Amino acid sequence: MRFTIDREQLLKGLNLVSKAVPPKAELPVLQNVKLSLTEKGLEILGSDNNITIRTIVPYMIGDKEVIRNSENGETLVAAKILVEVVRHLEEEFVAFELIDSTILKIEDSKSNFKLNSVRADAYPKIDLNPSGAVLEVRTKDLVSLVDSTVFAASTKETRPILTAINIEAHDNLLTATATDTARLARKSIDIDADVRFVANIPAKKMSDIVRSFEGTESVQIAVSDKKAIFSFDNTTISTRLTNGEYPNTKNIVPKNFNYFLEVNSAEFLKAMERVSLLSAEHDGVVRLIMTEDEVEIISRSSLVGSANEKLNVFQFSGERLEISFRSSFVADAIKACKSEDVTIAFIGEMKPFVVKNAKDDTIDMLVTPLRS
Repeated sequence: MRFTIDREQLLKGLNLVSKAVPPKAELPVLQNVKLSLTEKGLEILGSDNNITIRTIVPYMIGDKEVIRNSENGETLVAAKILVEVVRHLEEEFVAFELIDSTILKIEDSKSNFKLNSVRADAYPKIDLNPSGAVLEVRTKDLVSLVDSTVFAASTKETRPILTAINIEAHDNLLTATATDTARLARKSIDIDADVRFVANIPAKKMSDIVRSFEGTESVQIAVSDKKAIFSFDNTTISTRLTNGEYPNTKNIVPKNFNYFLEVNSAEFLKAMERVSLLSAEHDGVVRLIMTEDEVEIISRSSLVGSANEKLNVFQFSGERLEISFRSSFVADAIKACKSEDVTIAFIGEMKPFVVKNAKDDTIDMLVTPLRS
């Protein structure tokens, strides 16, 4: 294997693929990236056996030559050191040459590195061919779907299924749901494909995956019984699904309410942030007291003291209501609504309440109150 490659394009590919390479692995070979020069370009592949990323740096991008002086071949090389070497080189182009299948020589006009390498056939066989239900969605829609829900997934491994984001396709809708049992976030987007599937994708992995979509127009999603594959431009990302059955949350969001509070999102967020400074020992729990004439946010700490703030802009309908909740949960829900104003709808003091964007019925945000 031999080639000379544009350093910037190579580093871009390595940075993407290295997200899938574990710092420590039960299978040491997985701490390498696989480099394969083919007629398509330089294929870079990394995996931790749960998530796999493959990207191809092509020979040409537009009119610009990216790879030259090439001879096909493949090898494995330590991911971490390779990224650092390429990052620190200064020339526009970098030359690679595999020597005796054991040494990968990397050089520009100033520097010369010889890295130990491993035969490519030592790497596990990974199937990245799409199978199962396949659909194509606009990138911005999929990013919005994930950003509006992923924060509500659990971070605790006691119930692994709740660390996943549940994605379901049916009736020309793609719906994502996440819950940690104390809150729930759900959003739907329209899709052209009449496909059906249910996939529980690890929330952290899903968040990382959508961060990789920058600059792409659309993404192909293929879901089988064990994995989901996302394909865009010259990149393919595969992730294992989380085992288990996701809780039935279809009818958990209330339809009827007794109290409604409409607030300016920015003012409400800032007020909660200030008041909750004194409730850190109680996980940022605040109390909201509402009447038609006044809305006040309160926090108390036996160690620090108390804080309260009254809202300037609001509209409340219903009898007087007091309710306590974790401020960060409501803040996350308001931010996900992406609206200048939000409506918070309540049933009663100890009943779950809903944060919603009155102009967007594709989003559901449910928060469970706390006893104060």
